[in-house]
Amino acid sequence: MFLTPGLVLFAFVFLAAIVELFATSFTDWAIGRDISFVGLKNYIELLTTDKGFPTSVKNTLVWILLQSTFHVFIGVSVALILAKKKWYSNSVRVIYFIPNVISSAAIGMLFTCMMNPQFGLVNKLIEKITGDPFTQNWFMSPDTAFGTVTATWLPYAGLVTILVMAEMSSIPEEVFEAAKIDGATSFQSDIYIVLPLMRNIIGTSTILAATSMLQKLDIIMMTTSGGPGYRTMNMPMYLYQTVFSNNNYGLANAQGVLLILLGVLCLVIIRKLYRMDED
Repeated sequence: MFLTPGLVLFAFVFLAAIVELFATSFTDWAIGRDISFVGLKNYIELLTTDKGFPTSVKNTLVWILLQSTFHVFIGVSVALILAKKKWYSNSVRVIYFIPNVISSAAIGMLFTCMMNPQFGLVNKLIEKITGDPFTQNWFMSPDTAFGTVTATWLPYAGLVTILVMAEMSSIPEEVFEAAKIDGATSFQSDIYIVLPLMRNIIGTSTILAATSMLQKLDIIMMTTSGGPGYRTMNMPMYLYQTVFSNNNYGLANAQGVLLILLGVLCLVIIRKLYRMDED
């Protein structure tokens, strides 16, 4: 009975939209003409003749892998360091979490200014060090675009750090005292006590990090719009362009279905890897 309001809200807001998404992915749908059923045509086009979609899938998968490994590793490492309750822990915790409370669009604009080829801070700093003019266009060069876009979010794992630290606070202090009496070092306590007990929350953080790459649109839009070419194109950005630039809602909804299926696949794989269903 108490779940009913939430289930009704979910059904109207999410479930109905998902059903409509799946249904319209089999249609030819564009503003200005009637909707017509085309079967699997949209999916066949995406997987065979569409040049940009495979690249967007590849980039999305690479970003999911980086976010699930390097990003989470940074967040967990910072959490283990800050949990030692050093004098600088509170200050570092606040500073490190700042990018998570700032709008992604604002961060995109910040990096656009920092990486500007003419007056950007990064190029000016390199000029000062080398003494030679330096006008690298970080976001629009095919050699640096992907890495530069990745750097705008990959190191900022403040949410992972907060989640892991919150879970660490639930570990009884007696466990660490017993390990210390047995001769365990601080590093050994982290490896053999903390990390195994943190398996579920690290798995949850990995799921959040991986699925965030299936929603990443604003920073890419503010910096490269998927360019140069398709070098930094991901699935959400390609879907956006299919709708608003090409006026092809049927094809975009087919992309949306594949995006949902990829998210479900990530969820299942990560839960299996971290054995999150086990005690």
